[in-house]
Amino acid sequence: MRISTRLLASHTPKLPLILPLGPPEAPGAPPIPPSTPTPTPTPRPAAASTSSKPSAPPPPPSTLPRPRPDYARILQNPSQTTSNHFTRRSGLSPEHVAHISRLRDTQLLLLRKLESVRSKQNEISSLIKNKLGDTPELVRQAKKLKVRVGDYERNLGGTEEELLEMSLALPNFSHPSTPIGAEDQAVELDRFGPTPIPANTDRDHLRICTHYDLLDPEASATATGSSWPYLRGAAALLEMALIHYSVSIAVKHGYTPVIPPDVVKADLASRCGFAPRDSGGAQQTYALADSAEQHVLAGTAEVPLSALFANRVLSPGQLPAKVVGVGHAFRAEAGARGAETRGLYRVHQFTKVELFCVTASGVSDGGSGKGGDGEAMMESMKEVQKEIAEGLGLSVRLLEMPTEELGASAARKWDMEAWMPGRGRWGEISSLSNCTDYQSRRLHIRHRPLPSSSPPPGHDSPGGNDPLPFAHTLNGTAAAIPRLIIAILENGVKLGEKGEVEGLELPGVLRRFWVGGDTVGEGGKRAQITWKE
Repeated sequence: MRISTRLLASHTPKLPLILPLGPPEAPGAPPIPPSTPTPTPTPRPAAASTSSKPSAPPPPPSTLPRPRPDYARILQNPSQTTSNHFTRRSGLSPEHVAHISRLRDTQLLLLRKLESVRSKQNEISSLIKNKLGDTPELVRQAKKLKVRVGDYERNLGGTEEELLEMSLALPNFSHPSTPIGAEDQAVELDRFGPTPIPANTDRDHLRICTHYDLLDPEASATATGSSWPYLRGAAALLEMALIHYSVSIAVKHGYTPVIPPDVVKADLASRCGFAPRDSGGAQQTYALADSAEQHVLAGTAEVPLSALFANRVLSPGQLPAKVVGVGHAFRAEAGARGAETRGLYRVHQFTKVELFCVTASGVSDGGSGKGGDGEAMMESMKEVQKEIAEGLGLSVRLLEMPTEELGASAARKWDMEAWMPGRGRWGEISSLSNCTDYQSRRLHIRHRPLPSSSPPPGHDSPGGNDPLPFAHTLNGTAAAIPRLIIAILENGVKLGEKGEVEGLELPGVLRRFWVGGDTVGEGGKRAQITWKE
């Protein structure tokens, strides 16, 4: 199966063609049922491949119900919604929200007109059934009304499709605590671990890996290409130990372990709002070009883990739901190359241990100044991440990330960065996002109402006669393996008087998960591994 890198296509709004909305024709025919809803569209990213093969056929309709955006909240304060997507650099037009408002008005007007025409159909049906009028004339009028109903249904379907597409392009609403701006506006919330050691290029992880033959760039070039690393020896053992260590802590805190698939439907990834963004702003993901289902390689285990709860209703006793998944993350990372991303810091494939939680709905976006279940869960997940990092003996700082760093789905995001002395800078080792109901409205993750619960002010219900509230979802990194390997190697390397690599000191918490010996390297470079308690 061919794999291509595909860029997410931008959306150009289209104004719907609105039929004349004059009074309905005179009485006519028996009522007709509403037309079958249009299948949920699956986003089709534009292919970057230069292959001359014909494009793949459109993917089948999504197996999930259509997303349900919160139109009430989107249109409650249009200027605030516009400001929100502007500060998050969504790339949407300043008129985007105004266009959504017009579409919503048109949708509601068409619904009223359609209801009026169907009411006339019922009247005519009754007249014909009871033979209370000129039957041929009534039949003629009924035929006209049937055509009119069909026209309204088609027009309504197009309007609703446009309205849905425009609304789904909006990012989540930012938490009030989120700083506005780019990465340099991040706010440090906490710092823990030992005092950072001085920066020293002799501690560079690539230098250590080369000395002990922990990477095989020649094999990478032969097998796949640049930034698809082979981990060897102690590096491979470190990955295995870190996976077991981080999962063991998550399980201790009540998380259910899951091994999810690394391949997901593009529709699922899109509903999760996942599109990795590199320093140049490009949003890319690897797609299986010949896949009839339009599959993609998961950019994070968050995406397949979300499917565990998609289109499900959770009981109060099932909340909060907590899972920890081990999977491979695939990132195209177009254009993201340079001194800051060399080595293992930014690669196309890496192993990641991911936390994913579902909580009851509430006000976890902070809109009312209260915390809600989502905020409490975010604090709880942070403590799991902190325990993992502290156990490894890393110097870590916790950052409140600004609006331009949130991605589409997060209302709030905290990053943990570890000091990497060989790189001479802090490097992200974990991220934690509260996505509120952004993903659940797209994936239909709902829950039975909790005692004395009600929707937050200004938010609509799920829609129709369905009172079930949408849950809130959160996700966080338990262990981004390559980044942790960098931090462990650069902080744990033993250097001689002239800066030569002489050995490694590894975190003692990993020893019970270590399946190798206590030496690293081969031949004359073989050295003892010591364990820091």
